[in-house]
Amino acid sequence: MHDPSDIISAPSGLDSTLLARLGGRSIVLVGMPGSGKSSVGRRLALGLGLTFVDADGEIEAAAGMSISDIFATHGEPQFRSGEARVIARLLESGPQVLATGGGAFMNPNTRSGIAAKGVSVWLKADVNVLLRRIKRRDDRPMLRSDDPAQTLVDLMTQRDPIYALADVTVESRDVPHTSIIEEIIAGLQLHLSALRGAEGAHRAQERTQ
Repeated sequence: MHDPSDIISAPSGLDSTLLARLGGRSIVLVGMPGSGKSSVGRRLALGLGLTFVDADGEIEAAAGMSISDIFATHGEPQFRSGEARVIARLLESGPQVLATGGGAFMNPNTRSGIAAKGVSVWLKADVNVLLRRIKRRDDRPMLRSDDPAQTLVDLMTQRDPIYALADVTVESRDVPHTSIIEEIIAGLQLHLSALRGAEGAHRAQERTQ
């Protein structure tokens, strides 16, 4: 039996307008591990008729090993360097829905690339939601510690102010995925409409100079 949250309709007229305004930009999901970037991203891509790409999966394919093994073998700095290169390459292939690793948006060059070739969406989740979700998996190298809850809080303290620079913010919580997707689409429509208006005003100003 299908989960109702898996039933995503074909793009509507409003979604078609969003896609036209999106152009070649990627929808880039950012946020903490467990915020739902992959699960929500797949359904969002399906609903909009776009390709879904998981940056971590692309990194693993390029390296021939898991994220955990990359951390263990090469260390975080080398992982972050490879992550930045992979995301820069992926951003050349929009439009798409691109889920990024939790630390990717911390890189200033990656943020600049996303700003130039994508629209960033922060899936913001509170610590209790994240803890419930990450306990189900053991593939989060940044959260392997004697006190995962405190490690998570420390990471959120560091990262949330940077995530807040994203173009759109949507609260990730335990509701059907369709609700989160509807909020993402509404946020994208507002952002792209404002962006289009600003670009139009800039062109008009240039013509009068």
